[in-house]
Amino acid sequence: MKIENMQDLLLDQIKDLYDAEQRLVKALPDMAEAANSPELRQAFETHLQETMGHVNRLERVFSSLGEVAKAQTCPAMKGLIDEGKEIVSHIEESPLRDAGIIAAANRVEHYEMAAYGSARKFAQTLGLENVAALLEETLEEEKQADAILTRLAERSINERAMQTSRAAK
Repeated sequence: MKIENMQDLLLDQIKDLYDAEQRLVKALPDMAEAANSPELRQAFETHLQETMGHVNRLERVFSSLGEVAKAQTCPAMKGLIDEGKEIVSHIEESPLRDAGIIAAANRVEHYEMAAYGSARKFAQTLGLENVAALLEETLEEEKQADAILTRLAERSINERAMQTSRAAK
């Protein structure tokens, strides 16, 4: 798709996000299963439900723009998910794996926050306040998911990973 104006740029971003969220719907159950910590597993399961809502919200954005919902491959999300899978495959089930999974998941959340923030600003610039509001709602949920993961890491998982690593030496 040739991008010639701000509307095209917004649509390009929405298509990319649509693919990214659909990829996450498939990846989050695997991340939850790989988690050692019940709290981390629950965080992924909760975020899976939110992510399905993000897909639905993006479909509403497409509709508001008079477009058919269509994904455009998001190489960044594909790569971030692959990194997460690599961490899982290289670390035995343990708090150390949980720390690695959180690091990978934080990268995903930061990518999404940047993408949703940019798309929201494009929508605002175009005067599409209803679209901007939908994107803002998802942006806030992504920020919350990132904060939950960070709290889990800082309050317990990183310390347990460190203790487990010391005990293994």
